[in-house]
Amino acid sequence: MKKLLLTALMLGGLAFSAQAQEKNALGLRLGDNDGFGGEISYQRKLSSNNRLELDLGWRDSRNYDAIKLTGLYQWVWNIEGGFNWYAGVGGGLGSWEFNDGVPDYYDGNDDSGVFAFVAGDIGIEYNFDIPLQLSLDFRPELYFNDFRDDNFAGDIALGVRFKF
Repeated sequence: MKKLLLTALMLGGLAFSAQAQEKNALGLRLGDNDGFGGEISYQRKLSSNNRLELDLGWRDSRNYDAIKLTGLYQWVWNIEGGFNWYAGVGGGLGSWEFNDGVPDYYDGNDDSGVFAFVAGDIGIEYNFDIPLQLSLDFRPELYFNDFRDDNFAGDIALGVRFKF
């Protein structure tokens, strides 16, 4: 019985110490940038106020589909309690496919390609006492190719991540 109690106390202490040293977060980032899309989002804490974020996402609208990989370096500042705000810079790569819905044998304007982009990021997040993080951010993106006519897009998204 003593061994069982000692083991339970040690596991409880390990769980509390692991929670205090959460360096990673994994979850979803859901937003709208010319079509609803989602991203699998991973964050890695580098120091008390710096981190890396990697997102693998897709966009889907009526006429086009896109998939992209984004990498960001972020600075994080505490507001109060579990609230933080953050800003960052980065970039990424992706591929896209356009389909106007007209069959090719009727001179449809289907097209596809790859693109590169640079991005900024600014947002606010809340870290709960449990290992859960909610965020809301804005990510302006500047594209280098024919992916968009104006080569600029703004992405607003809600993030939900599990911290470990």
